[in-house]
Amino acid sequence: MRIALAQMNATVGDFSGNVKKIRGYLNQAKKFRADIVVFPEMALTGYPPEDLLFRRGFVERNEKELDGLARHSKGLVALVGYVESARGSLYNAAALLADGSMKASYRKMELPNYGVFDEKRYFQKGERLLRFTYKGASIGVTICEDIWEAKGPGKALSDLGADLILNLSSSPYHKGKGQGRIAMLKRRARNYDAHIAYANLVGGQDELVFDGHSLVMDPKGHVIAEGRAFDEDMVFADISIETGRKGPNKNPDRSLVKTCRVAVPNCYKNVARPALPQRESLRLNEWEEIYQALVLGTGDYLRKNGFASAVVGLSGGVDSALTAAVAVDALGAENVAGVMMPSPYSSDHSVSDSETLARNLGLKLYSLPIAPIMKAFDKTLSGIFKGTEPGLTEENLQARIRGTLLMALSNKFGWLTLTTGNKSEVSMGYCTLYGDMAGGFAPLKDVPKTWVYALCRWRNERAGIELIPENVLTKEPSAELRPNQKDVDSLPPYASLDKVLSLFVEQDCESDDLENSGIPAGEIDRILRLVDLSEYKRRQSAPGVKITPKAFGKDRRLPLTSRYRRREK
Repeated sequence: MRIALAQMNATVGDFSGNVKKIRGYLNQAKKFRADIVVFPEMALTGYPPEDLLFRRGFVERNEKELDGLARHSKGLVALVGYVESARGSLYNAAALLADGSMKASYRKMELPNYGVFDEKRYFQKGERLLRFTYKGASIGVTICEDIWEAKGPGKALSDLGADLILNLSSSPYHKGKGQGRIAMLKRRARNYDAHIAYANLVGGQDELVFDGHSLVMDPKGHVIAEGRAFDEDMVFADISIETGRKGPNKNPDRSLVKTCRVAVPNCYKNVARPALPQRESLRLNEWEEIYQALVLGTGDYLRKNGFASAVVGLSGGVDSALTAAVAVDALGAENVAGVMMPSPYSSDHSVSDSETLARNLGLKLYSLPIAPIMKAFDKTLSGIFKGTEPGLTEENLQARIRGTLLMALSNKFGWLTLTTGNKSEVSMGYCTLYGDMAGGFAPLKDVPKTWVYALCRWRNERAGIELIPENVLTKEPSAELRPNQKDVDSLPPYASLDKVLSLFVEQDCESDDLENSGIPAGEIDRILRLVDLSEYKRRQSAPGVKITPKAFGKDRRLPLTSRYRRREK
């Protein structure tokens, strides 16, 4: 039996574009005489469509397009993810298409309602398993979370004798997710004693990135075929199923044995199949994986929202350097503009490092000194500020001048402004509202500062040259908003800070759990207090790529107004 997995990059609400891609994959599957082609979860609508699901026209359009796809299924079996409406309820569903018509529909039974997922807000859970027979094999259908649950629908299908379990998935990326996913699927294949064909979405959708890694496994947990990471792909695998070797479990889970059974005719009888193309299995290391996620998430956000070009403020620091490198790799150097905005406090090396970076990346570089604008602000505010000492207000004005200039360029030329703040700074509120936070997308929003350095090192290693100047990576970080300013004047060392932030933000540890972090208790309290107080800033920040297991935003929903303090008894 020849299985095909259509690892496609869908766009939410782009029905014409998604249908065109689905038909293209169907044609490719037919070309190679695939018996069954599996598409990702909600491939027809894009995932996640969120509150678009409350719009009747959105759901109706998706069902109308499905009818057309059914007619295009002659010559093979296809499983397509879509939204099903029935009796006033919505279901996350998989359509079984074969021989030019829709044979059955499966409704997802395990609805995730944690982290970035809130499917119970939109969908009712399914109550009936779907099995179909093809070439004598018993084949079960599951959708994403169904297979993550050890005793969920996959186990029930196995108990009923399934030889092959198909899974339509839209599983978003975070660091380490791919390895955990493969380990889970190996356990399922062995426990179910069945082949598994797992088709995952790929591409960026707002703050989520889907990494692909679609795969086919045998019952022993061996990977037979695997899709590329962070790229569209068509994965083929020839599997041999010994029909009848596996009878049903005598004691299946009775809560899940409502089953829809469908017999699908053999599409290819005694037809010679073309040889499959040779594939290389390429696993990415952890930094390459993160970098590719940033590139795909940034590029797709711009492309899917109608932007072709981006602008980045270049300070000579490591964050703006990495942001510029990601933008160039996502869009091409000809579509990225870098802007230096030196002030009287900018060092000579900040300018020279920015110039070297721009030259190495091949991007356009502009210089807009802000000293004249700073003087204009000082003059305008001199009366009302009379008798006060210069301080944080004047520092923030510099950031806001720069933000205003970048947004002016964005408005004038249609460039999307990329902000350059990292997760460590955003956590602590070490950023300026309407200043360095001003922009349309924040590639590094979920990347801790220590990872920023590691990613720059990896990018240089990959390039084989000093793409990002060594001085950028070795000089002490500084916002350069006042004379001799250093980040360590306001923040703990980043290695210690990132450790605390990981425990607090991503693992919800309390103060008492952080005593072994190497940071004094008073400093820990200060860090946690600043993280809490900065929630209002983050709520107004640009979206950015989710990289860690828990990012700011949907992953972490906190009130802006709260008097809760941890050490209060």
